[in-house]
Amino acid sequence: MGKYEKLILQILSGTSDANIKFEDLCNLLKKLGFEMRVRGSHHIFRKEGIVEKINLQQDGNKAKPYQVKQVRNIIVKYKLGGK
Repeated sequence: MGKYEKLILQILSGTSDANIKFEDLCNLLKKLGFEMRVRGSHHIFRKEGIVEKINLQQDGNKAKPYQVKQVRNIIVKYKLGGK
């Protein structure tokens, strides 16, 4: 199992939202086909066919827990997690 598969499982489990590295979450979204745009401290992700936009901000070197939850909801809603 690769790094991103493990990260998706960690996000989907919902047990460690406060321990997801910001850089890993950004790279995962890019790997899932999202385009990133940066405005100041805001990293905004958009993808064709997905209505919601994802707006992430760093909290130290971690992603903010409520933003990890938003990413989880989008992964589940649009079945982006693979199998």
